[in-house]
Amino acid sequence: MKTRKAIIGIISVAIGLFLFMAFISFQKSMDGNAISGGNGPVVTVYKSTYCGCCGGYISELEGQGFSVDVKIKDDLSSIKEKYNIPLEMQSCHTAVIEGYFIEGHVPIEAVTKLLNEMPDIDGIALPGMPSGSPGMPGQKTESWTVYALKDGSASEFMVV
Repeated sequence: MKTRKAIIGIISVAIGLFLFMAFISFQKSMDGNAISGGNGPVVTVYKSTYCGCCGGYISELEGQGFSVDVKIKDDLSSIKEKYNIPLEMQSCHTAVIEGYFIEGHVPIEAVTKLLNEMPDIDGIALPGMPSGSPGMPGQKTESWTVYALKDGSASEFMVV
């Protein structure tokens, strides 16, 4: 009888330890300091806790080989202000890579072009969260204009 209680006690401690370690791992992934994904450049993504489509965009970046550093913020307005992103270009998340910002669900082709060409701009944006764009549900039904932004002014970067 004592042996059975000892075994149950050991199993209980092991389960408790496992749950504790799982909780710690979960907390680290939620505190904005966890980096996941591939071996490519690190992309820092600023997003709110409750945004589901941001997770889809992060998955797309990881699937393309980028390493993603997620920063959870309750209020993204300071990030939008820091990068001088005009209100009409703002989206649910802002990513930063190699000194550029990427606003919204920008197709990976545009991110690749940005990194290959390294133009004299502050970043790129795809406003409006269009259906079928990376991280958004639905099918692509039209061309998307990705904008280049410099000092808060927008011009066409590319059409996808």
